[in-house]
Amino acid sequence: MATRLGRARAWAIAAALISSSTSPLLRNSAASVQASSSFLAVVDHGASKPRQLRAFSSSSSFSQTSQKPKGKVTDRLSSVIDAVNDRKLPPELRGQRNNVRSETDIINVVEQRIWHSMEEGQFENLPGKGKPLDLSVNPHADPAEDTLYRILSKNGCAPEWVELNKEVRNRIAEWRAALRKAWSFKGGQDDDKWTEGSEALKLQVQDINDRVFRYNLIVPFGRQMFGLKWEKELDRLTETA
Repeated sequence: MATRLGRARAWAIAAALISSSTSPLLRNSAASVQASSSFLAVVDHGASKPRQLRAFSSSSSFSQTSQKPKGKVTDRLSSVIDAVNDRKLPPELRGQRNNVRSETDIINVVEQRIWHSMEEGQFENLPGKGKPLDLSVNPHADPAEDTLYRILSKNGCAPEWVELNKEVRNRIAEWRAALRKAWSFKGGQDDDKWTEGSEALKLQVQDINDRVFRYNLIVPFGRQMFGLKWEKELDRLTETA
């Protein structure tokens, strides 16, 4: 029993010694852990700022370096475009990119060139000088097609638009003759005849313009014609009267 009691006392003393000896260590270790964790937090918080600054500085430097080549390329392209536009201008207007070029300046340059050409005699001995213009030939039409259509029309095999052209021109000539006749009654004792005749002629204008529209749809390019306008026809009569 004594031995058992001695052993129990020894274990109790040892446990007390261990508890008393280890508790400060644990407290110190906990304090050291807290201190180290707070220190690491402070270090991380302080180190995050330089990282952010470095990231911002690197992004800003990259944006600046990326913008510089773009600016250089646009400047080169604008200079090339200006040079090409200057090449298109007359020699008198080249090299004046910053100056405002008005329409009168360009007209003056053209007139100067015409006068110089006339003084040098470049307008002499021109083909067709002093001769009436040949209005039967359309300079915008293909000569081969023009010859072909003439041959077909002479042999009675003209296309539809050729026959329609003749019909429209004949109708326009007859309509203008009727307009001149009705115009002669205007302002006189028979003014009522002019009123009745003008109403009928206006209806005929619509019919003629419909035929002109159909003709322009089937005719080759360059042979289109204009329709009639009532106001222009009246102005023509007043000018000739």
